[in-house]
Amino acid sequence: MTIDQAFFVLALVACLGCGLIAGAFFAFSTFVMKALSRLPANEGIAAMQSINVVVLNPLFLGAFIGTAAACAVAVGTAVVYWHVPGAVWLLVGGVLYLIGTFAVTRAFNIPRNDTLAALQPTDPAAAAYWNQYLSEWTVWNHVRTVAALAAAASFGIALGR
Repeated sequence: MTIDQAFFVLALVACLGCGLIAGAFFAFSTFVMKALSRLPANEGIAAMQSINVVVLNPLFLGAFIGTAAACAVAVGTAVVYWHVPGAVWLLVGGVLYLIGTFAVTRAFNIPRNDTLAALQPTDPAAAAYWNQYLSEWTVWNHVRTVAALAAAASFGIALGR
């Protein structure tokens, strides 16, 4: 396989992965969290706690972590093969996903999910946290969505080079 072919395959895999993750996060940002916010707090909390358990499955984690791995390889490839047309877009796409999606998830969404997991949905204090959770988690999910979509666009541009 030539470097051009490897470059194309890497950009394609990363583009598809970023697009897939952007779509999942977009769904949460545009309707899942809004639907959960319309439920009584104890029901919304219980539903989100269930979602946070079910999402830890091989298909989602494979796509989420596999895309991060492809992006890490893309960053390394861009640095090593800087002279190849489109390398800058591999670098941009990889950094956008790794920082704006993967690192944001680790730094902002997962800690909120962990706090939510420790709550009893019927506890009155849980309802107060639920309102804060909905607002803060969703803001960071918007960031992840935009970053994953921008990463997909960057990889798409790399494909055209």
